[in-house]
Amino acid sequence: MLTTLDKQTALVLIDLQKGIVTGEKAHPVADIIQNAARLKAAFRQAGLPVVVVHVEPIGAPASLVRSEKSNFPKDKDGQQQALAKMRSNGFFEIVDSIMPEADDLLITKETWNAFYNTPLHEQLQQRGVTGIVLAGISTSIGVEGTARSANERGYNLTFATDAMTDTVAAAHANSLTYIFPRIGELAITDDIIARLAVHK
Repeated sequence: MLTTLDKQTALVLIDLQKGIVTGEKAHPVADIIQNAARLKAAFRQAGLPVVVVHVEPIGAPASLVRSEKSNFPKDKDGQQQALAKMRSNGFFEIVDSIMPEADDLLITKETWNAFYNTPLHEQLQQRGVTGIVLAGISTSIGVEGTARSANERGYNLTFATDAMTDTVAAAHANSLTYIFPRIGELAITDDIIARLAVHK
């Protein structure tokens, strides 16, 4: 349950890019994107920071480790071919309604965690940010990976539960039921927007 928002709260939208929003998800993607876009507009109207994050994992150390289930080839040639195909298919392009505007932050990450090996923490600190509203895809991967790191850095977290989804419904439910309540507060888009209108 949302109790408050910090005076300096940033919206961080995770991996709402064309190659990730496609395919079967636990919830209708159009609704997730619409709610994320509503949050983006509300944060901009409130004069608060908006951060749009997208992932480009090919070639990063994390994409080379052994794993039982992998989305990417491990050899250099295979990775270059995969990267070329993803670029030609527009995989890395942000969806139109979330496209960063002039004073929004665009962060490119290479792992699940938007803080790892990126300037996100430094950029938020420069703006005096102490709270983060998180949304995006996938709940149990990019959102949770970023949330865990944000918690370690002492940010107050709010999870926009109707502006995130996962490819696996059980994974989404696990994050919302067992992980997120231990490190932040959960709320729906309408409640966050209403709070923004009065929190100044």
